[in-house]
Amino acid sequence: MLTLQPIPNIPGIQPGDQLDDLLYKAIQNTPLTLEDGDILVVAQKIVSKAEGRLVNLTLVEPSAQAVELAAQVEKDPRFVELVLRESKTVLRARPGTLIVEHKNGFICANAGIDHSNVSGNWGNPEDWVLLLPEDADASAERLRRGLEARSACRLGVLIIDSHGRAWRNGVVGMTIGLSNVPGVVDMRGQADLFGYKLRITTIAAADELAAAASLVMGQAAEGTPVIHARGFPYPLRESHLSELIRDKERDLFR
Repeated sequence: MLTLQPIPNIPGIQPGDQLDDLLYKAIQNTPLTLEDGDILVVAQKIVSKAEGRLVNLTLVEPSAQAVELAAQVEKDPRFVELVLRESKTVLRARPGTLIVEHKNGFICANAGIDHSNVSGNWGNPEDWVLLLPEDADASAERLRRGLEARSACRLGVLIIDSHGRAWRNGVVGMTIGLSNVPGVVDMRGQADLFGYKLRITTIAAADELAAAASLVMGQAAEGTPVIHARGFPYPLRESHLSELIRDKERDLFR
């Protein structure tokens, strides 16, 4: 049975914090004991903060491209400049909306750059924004190895963020980085209830867990950025975000 349990009392994360140490200490202050096969689902925001991905817009000099695009989408040119720096390609641009391919390969709005629950230690709080981790797979790997060293358990780590989806309203938790958790589970060749062999079914297992954990985390001021998952129905294995990203040639939305 899959169980999801928030880890309480995570302290406010500051640039340079040793996140694996802070999370392990928070877990030790609960009745929970880590076991082989457990997964920690971690909100992107605390990873980015620990990695110093805070930027103050007053220090950003927008390019001519950013100024032109900002007028089109009706956004701050400095913010748009950061979006361009974090992106491979701009896919859609219209007033209020800027959809890009992030440097890490996934499609999202504004390169995942966020104002909410973000503040720096000087200036106007409204000027601070938070970028996604430079390489969320690498971030997940470092966090997993640190937690495994402290717990002597074989673990998995997901780093998740809230994204919109084609054809759907609203945001949902999605994986942006993972370590030792299967991104996709291939069910092709297995039989259904009536003995019919599945031909095309692949399951985005990491994203399913991300969505479930995001529901427990909440989207506003809940303050629960880490969820412990036990009973994940698929074996842990080496994994990379790339297995969740559809090839451009097969992506009908580009």
